[in-house]
Amino acid sequence: MLLEEALEFLAVRPEGAYVDCTVGAGGHSYEIARRLTTGRLLAMDRDPRALEVAARRLAEFGERVELVHAHFKDLGETMRRHGAAPADGLLADLGLSRMQLEDAHRGFSFAAEGPLDMRMDPAQSRTAAEIVNRTGEKELADLIYQFSEERRSRKIARAIVWARPIGSTLALAEVIRAALGPSPSLRIHPATRTFQALRIAVNDELGELRQLLESARAGGAFRRGAKIVIISFHSLEDRIVKQSFRQWQAEGLARILTKHVVAPSPQEIGRNPKARSAKLRAAEIN
Repeated sequence: MLLEEALEFLAVRPEGAYVDCTVGAGGHSYEIARRLTTGRLLAMDRDPRALEVAARRLAEFGERVELVHAHFKDLGETMRRHGAAPADGLLADLGLSRMQLEDAHRGFSFAAEGPLDMRMDPAQSRTAAEIVNRTGEKELADLIYQFSEERRSRKIARAIVWARPIGSTLALAEVIRAALGPSPSLRIHPATRTFQALRIAVNDELGELRQLLESARAGGAFRRGAKIVIISFHSLEDRIVKQSFRQWQAEGLARILTKHVVAPSPQEIGRNPKARSAKLRAAEIN
């Protein structure tokens, strides 16, 4: 998503060094690598299955691309370990990939029956099932509200506690639907926000994003003039990126390149309706 816009802000130089810290299926990485000659791309992801797909897609670039299984919260350490610092640019696409959503066994979606898992990295210990079935009602309500801004979080948490044990994505979605009734928006299922909140909690997505941005601002990770491009998909992520970039600029560490958030074109949304929530922000390191 926002591929052309991301590449425009990255301004890839053929001899440059770049980091894609959410390689996914390799779409953005492919276009970055295609623009390199003597340059190098470090392509990271916490999802080993995504790395397998990306490896096949990026194989033609040989040693120009190095694929690494790592969480982007460990960006600085990973870059140092693989000789990728200082770099000329970073891209982070924070959205779920289609292959994650469409694999029912991963438990990210209620489009099909699946376990309440939601782990991006299967090596992580906590699953969505543990949160749903073991968290106290008040804590669960607070979690749902904090990570999705769902105003009916207390009603949802109460319904979940009464319905325990809940063993699958469809069972959880039905508990929420029954508690809330039909959604006022035909576009959004009543369980959508709760599933988002659980996924964020399972993967500590907001904590990881904050640590990623902290690593990016640290001295030595990026050259002067390096571009930092972040694509987010909900207001919680976008708020963190926006505030971080503003702080960097106020401290003289970077210059904001996107005066306003960059959204997908109507043409891209027409081709891929899921792109409608994507937001891009970019900054240049001083």
